[in-house]
Amino acid sequence: MHRLQNKKHQQKQLECLGRNMGMGVKHYKKDGKEHKGGTHKMPNGQLHSGKTHSKSSVRLYHYGDLSKKAQANARKSWKKK
Repeated sequence: MHRLQNKKHQQKQLECLGRNMGMGVKHYKKDGKEHKGGTHKMPNGQLHSGKTHSKSSVRLYHYGDLSKKAQANARKSWKKK
């Protein structure tokens, strides 16, 4: 069961990468902090921080893919504008 859920999640991510991971779509770190720098796509389709991969690269997410706690942190940054 877990393997099937993981596969569905990967398919959803790939679909998102194809249509939403462009300009104008915000990307967040796992804790909900907005990432404003360069990005690169990994061979598995995941988006990571940094123009090229390095030890400091971290995976990036869309708002809807964040945990509830991380979404709350992300919303805090929206109010600062």
